[in-house]
Amino acid sequence: MSKTKYIISAKQSANIQINELKKIKKVFNKSFVKAIDLILNCKGKVIFAGVGKSGLIARKISATFSSVGVPSFFCDPAQALHGDMGQIEKKDILIIFSYSGNTSELSNMLKYANRYRIKIIGVASKPDSILLKASDIRLILPKVKEADKTGMVPTSSTSLTLLLGDCLATTVIHQKKFSKEKFKIFHPGGNIGSSLLLAKDIMLTGNKMPIVNYKKSVKQALKVMNQKKLGIIVITKNKFIKGLVTDGDFRRELRNYSNNDNLNKFMTKSPFVVNENMTASKALALMNEKKITSLLVVSDRDLTKKNQVLKGIIHIHILLQNGIK
Repeated sequence: MSKTKYIISAKQSANIQINELKKIKKVFNKSFVKAIDLILNCKGKVIFAGVGKSGLIARKISATFSSVGVPSFFCDPAQALHGDMGQIEKKDILIIFSYSGNTSELSNMLKYANRYRIKIIGVASKPDSILLKASDIRLILPKVKEADKTGMVPTSSTSLTLLLGDCLATTVIHQKKFSKEKFKIFHPGGNIGSSLLLAKDIMLTGNKMPIVNYKKSVKQALKVMNQKKLGIIVITKNKFIKGLVTDGDFRRELRNYSNNDNLNKFMTKSPFVVNENMTASKALALMNEKKITSLLVVSDRDLTKKNQVLKGIIHIHILLQNGIK
């Protein structure tokens, strides 16, 4: 096969799967609604199971549910024979994937669930399969054309199953009014976590902030600036932000400095501030736009007020250390 035919073959496979995936709409019926209601009202765990390729799909969907705060895990039907059934309780629900629905390894898990009246949502393509016969709610997958040359390798069928699982998850997410802020709680690390960090999550606070009263001398302000090592000093009056002085401001004006001068000569009045619930990525964008290395952070309530209380400071080094780019 010439290399140009590689692309042709891949496009053919992709087109088959794209067309077959449109059949997912057939599953959005009364049974799908019942499945969502059962998941939303579950008092225990949502347990996923499957064998082979269906097992891999079940693992992924379980991970998705866990990532949005729905207690979930994958249970291998084969391993369940050796004691894992004990993890499944009456208040839990089982969501079992099997394209044929007649996988022999499922038999004991189905018998166990039926015996102890554990609710089952069965996902299969054959209505008369052992899985769907044993299920309380039956999600029947439409028959699809596989995307390989033989028409036998699980491709379109696994894609369809994955899509259905994702649709279950996203519908549950919508009903639970899941937000970016909640998502961040379950994803503190990695690119997702860093992209959802807020100003209040990473800002310097308390004694780490370089702050002096407006009545202090230039010498005292310089001392604080050198101690805190942020290259800025925040000037306050009655606990409110009065101005900001950078090390550059001091350098530019010190030549003309006299002992009678106070901090007013150096500071920028009403400096730029951001609210504490601004995303860290947006804060970095603002720094780049305004060509500054630090941002003053105030509460959401104070953002539009004339008098603002400093809550924290974000330095560009902090953003970079947290993987914000």
